[in-house]
Amino acid sequence: MNTYQMNQLLAQMRAMAAQASAAPTVKPEAEAVPAPSFADVLKDAVVSVNRMQNESGQKADAFLRGEDVSLTEVMVAMQKARVGFEAVKQVRNRLLEAYQEISRMQI
Repeated sequence: MNTYQMNQLLAQMRAMAAQASAAPTVKPEAEAVPAPSFADVLKDAVVSVNRMQNESGQKADAFLRGEDVSLTEVMVAMQKARVGFEAVKQVRNRLLEAYQEISRMQI
């Protein structure tokens, strides 16, 4: 992975983070779409990470078999899968910490 590709990946990640943290726009009542539940969002994230890991594994296998897959393509796919996995793992850790903190509260 060269410097240009790393900078491009970093710029994409920053854009996604900015988009996620941006204030949601308010839609009129007629156009309002119900927001997906947290469970749905979490499930979609896990499915997406699983898909990225499967794709990176397939690309690595194809590279090892000598098919027409470049090493940089394999490395980028593996890095995307790793970053996605780390993000989901951090969400899981935060959820677990929140649950433990709530369970320690006295009622």
